[in-house]
Amino acid sequence: MIQQPGAGEHRPPPPVSALRPRLSVADGTLPRVSSYPPSSPAQPTTLRQRLAGLRGPAVPPRPLDARALAALAANPGCGRRALLDGAGVDKTALATALGSPASFGQSQFAIVRGNSFEAKVKGDGGAELLRLVHAHLAPAAEPPGAGARVPDLTAAGPEGRAARTALALREATAAGRDSGAWTLLDHPMLALEVAGSPAYLEPDAVVVHPDGRWTVVEIKSFPMIDGAADAAKVGAAARQAAVYVLALERTAGKLPGAEVGHTVLLVCPKDFSNLPTAAPVDIRRERSVTRRQLDRLTRVEELAAALPEGLSFDPATRTAEQLVEAVSAVDAAYAPECLAACELAFHCRDRARSADQVTALGRSVRGELGGLTTVEAALAAAAGTGCAEDPTAAALHRAARLRAEALDLAAARPPHPSPETPACPC
Repeated sequence: MIQQPGAGEHRPPPPVSALRPRLSVADGTLPRVSSYPPSSPAQPTTLRQRLAGLRGPAVPPRPLDARALAALAANPGCGRRALLDGAGVDKTALATALGSPASFGQSQFAIVRGNSFEAKVKGDGGAELLRLVHAHLAPAAEPPGAGARVPDLTAAGPEGRAARTALALREATAAGRDSGAWTLLDHPMLALEVAGSPAYLEPDAVVVHPDGRWTVVEIKSFPMIDGAADAAKVGAAARQAAVYVLALERTAGKLPGAEVGHTVLLVCPKDFSNLPTAAPVDIRRERSVTRRQLDRLTRVEELAAALPEGLSFDPATRTAEQLVEAVSAVDAAYAPECLAACELAFHCRDRARSADQVTALGRSVRGELGGLTTVEAALAAAAGTGCAEDPTAAALHRAARLRAEALDLAAARPPHPSPETPACPC
């Protein structure tokens, strides 16, 4: 038998308080350690997991492009589009499942023609494109020669391509100042944070001048006839280029001496040929408006946090009724302009009409009517049964009265002047 030290001595048993572990105040906040899984609810989901659940776990996120961002900036009050674009939801598939498929977009012929024209402009190492940039934006600089730099921008994934583009911009800026070299970046990848989520944008080209200035080049397939192109298409191209300029400014802010030009070069076919011509476009106004509108967007995490758990926009796992309920859970700001820019425009229009909203009549009408948000309320105000204290309702009632008097006066006049009475010269 092994005897413990001091076993022969008689010792009183220790008090019960001595057997208890000594705990401090800080120990009271430590979680209880157990070998069994906790019975508490699961860990809170991250924003990435939440957005993946909204679009469907097996559905890859749909990347944002400059055209979508320009349309989003044109309607910053639409939380529905901000959430769906931020989550990467395929709005085309969602609109089809809702029974209101989108009918806009480029035809396959236009896409092929545009790609062919872009390849022609960038052929021979971008010599023609650099010549157009020099002629229209930097005539005083040394003309680009055969030694213009065209760096390789291939990398793995959009994050890798964005990092490679930033490195190429740094190298091109330094090379331009050291040796006066021109640099053409073909389809660079730019990063821009929108409503708290990253967006990766791919302009047609970015040219780095010898003085370190960066110029965005937009190549479009619509013609430029007699030096002028369709104003609506030029405006859309300017808004799209403004998004690229904002993304470039984010990169330029990290490089000392780098400058982003606020005049972009629009390259189009000349007249009815396939020969390229160009025109400078000042996008300072579009840049300011786009930046202000993008800053106004509600962050995606705030929109996602307001949604009920389990809500999803995945057409593969949800019925049409469930998708309608999910889409209705996010507030929208419909306007007729959405028909040319959003895949869900037809669905939102039907909902606005069924709810009798004045937004279906246009933003200008909505702004004029003030607190009268429905067509029924506007008609009631015109009939004089609305709120008499509302100045908008009073003005609408007066306008309706004047219109009725004018119609009565026109009805009282003879349809044609009599032979004895000469017709009014006015």
